[in-house]
Amino acid sequence: MVDGKLVGNPGAHMPSTAPPSLVRFADFEVDVRAGQLRQNGVRIHLQDQPFRLLAALLESGGEPVTREELRSRLWPAGTFVDFDHRLAVAVSKLRDALKDSAECPKFVETLGRRGYRFMMSVEWVDRVLPSQPETSDVHTIAPEIIATPRDHSQIATRHGLAQSKRNRRLMLLVVAVALVLGSSIAIAKFTRLLRPKATGSVEPRSLAILPLQNLRQNRDDDFLGFSLADAVITKLNYVSSLTVRPSAAVEKYRDEIVDVQAAAADLKVDTLLTGNFIRDGNDLRITYQLIDAKNDKVLGAGAINLKYDNLLAVHDSVAEQIVTKLELNLSPAEAERIKPETPINPLAYEFYLRGVDLYGQHKFPIAIEMLKKSTETDPHYPLAWAYLGASYTSDAAFELGGREQYRRAQDAYERALAIEPSQLDAQLFLANLFVDTGQVEKALPLLRKALETNSNYAPVHWELGYAYRFAGLLTESVAESQRALQIDPSVKSNGSVLNAYLYLGQYDKFLRSLPDDNNSSFFAFYRGYGEYYENDFEDAAKDFDRAYELDPSLYAQIGKAFSESIAHRQAKGLEILHGLETTITERGVGDPEATYKIAQAFAGMGDKGSALRMLRRSVESGFFPYPYIATDPLLIGLHSEGEFAQILEVAHKRHQAFKARFF
Repeated sequence: MVDGKLVGNPGAHMPSTAPPSLVRFADFEVDVRAGQLRQNGVRIHLQDQPFRLLAALLESGGEPVTREELRSRLWPAGTFVDFDHRLAVAVSKLRDALKDSAECPKFVETLGRRGYRFMMSVEWVDRVLPSQPETSDVHTIAPEIIATPRDHSQIATRHGLAQSKRNRRLMLLVVAVALVLGSSIAIAKFTRLLRPKATGSVEPRSLAILPLQNLRQNRDDDFLGFSLADAVITKLNYVSSLTVRPSAAVEKYRDEIVDVQAAAADLKVDTLLTGNFIRDGNDLRITYQLIDAKNDKVLGAGAINLKYDNLLAVHDSVAEQIVTKLELNLSPAEAERIKPETPINPLAYEFYLRGVDLYGQHKFPIAIEMLKKSTETDPHYPLAWAYLGASYTSDAAFELGGREQYRRAQDAYERALAIEPSQLDAQLFLANLFVDTGQVEKALPLLRKALETNSNYAPVHWELGYAYRFAGLLTESVAESQRALQIDPSVKSNGSVLNAYLYLGQYDKFLRSLPDDNNSSFFAFYRGYGEYYENDFEDAAKDFDRAYELDPSLYAQIGKAFSESIAHRQAKGLEILHGLETTITERGVGDPEATYKIAQAFAGMGDKGSALRMLRRSVESGFFPYPYIATDPLLIGLHSEGEFAQILEVAHKRHQAFKARFF
């Protein structure tokens, strides 16, 4: 130990006590607690699995880390993945971030089939706030959650003795953060917001709430910037005279210097809320601005020095201030919904905020652990259950986590709705799960009930478009998607694809609906898919390969199979497809729309038996867009098969029953 720093070198393991949170080597700095890699102070984007790989290599102190150790570290037990391939991709992405190479490595050395080793000397730094001694009472939670996710079970034990101190500190947080945008507002003041509804068709005001910027190099508190913004967004989603951009749209503004006009144009809003904060022990300083972007006018601003206190009060106070400053008309039901919430355990709420922050970063397994801690600490907060379910669902969908993850997700959503039956996020998440697991008929009542709460809530319209697409109501799907775009034009760049255009044969319109995002594997796949339908095979192959290079996800692997077929490498393409079929079979679940695309790829390679098998699985799993299946040019080779007619009839009957029930 030298000047408070532990200097590491190859062959010297990190101490077994709680690890420091900063690691330095060359001109890089790794914040294992915040999950960030920086070079010369500039943050470098690194996905979750490559970052976990880096953390594992750093913790080894220069000793070899076996492939089996990495398997257990990067992929939880019971998760089925093509391990060799995914590990190779993670290593490649890590080397790209470090500007390293496999041929002449400076940092990451490959040890044949044994594993990997970190080659350079590293410095582990005990992070102590400048104004505090090492024994400071500063509140932190689970510093090892990102650095060592396999030790989650020990979190409660390590922090149990400090809980009374945490609660005392968090109680100080109420007054501090409640004054973020002004003094606390009594519940009675909401009555003055009950103005008569405006008549006529007035377009709702649009607002983007950007993550608060952390001005101090104390990454323990970074989660507050995104998750508190998300909490306000969630609160305001119940106000129909205001459309608020979703958290996914504003997430890219983490740690960014914001150009107000550029951000407003990008997010297609007329109002922005921006702010920053700095924490020094129990002191918090927050500055904020509510800006009319059209007129470049500051509607409200302030700078407040506070003591840390109740985090739950933040979104209540901020939401009320926004409603007041924008002079929004609220119905009695809306005013009731944005009243201050029933208090919950402060520690449970902080776990919730940390979980939301991790969910926003797509770190789903770690988000699950945080949100489980929240629900265990206080089981009465519906949003914690809702986001726990969403994390389970995302883990199941993106990591092929299996039927058990979907079951846990449904249980969590139902717990949320038992506490608050009209909770919008829980309704939306559960509806999405029903569609993905072949129960689209159960999704419709939830979505229509959500529209009764707020008919101007764009995500509900997107989800309805998704459900209608699965059931073959293609024009209805387009109408709902267009309504969502009308309410919130920014969602086009946030993961929604107008597949119904494709299924209607409007290929050019489908391709124009895709955002210009060169770094999205998902959109690269769909661009290739649309080009494939247009018989532009050369460009399709390039986009399929690009998707696979960015992230070899389920859809990207399907695209890679299409690309191999275009290159007349049928055997390689079939090998990929059979591997995917095995994965879906072993996990017991799979995206039925993706399964349909596997059937298409099999059909294009002439493997009719496999194509029919996957087509039947897709239809029986809940994907039954009868008009599309009947006319899909990629399945023409199957039309002469008797089994195809049988499968088509199954889709037709369910399609007709759906129409009769809901239209």
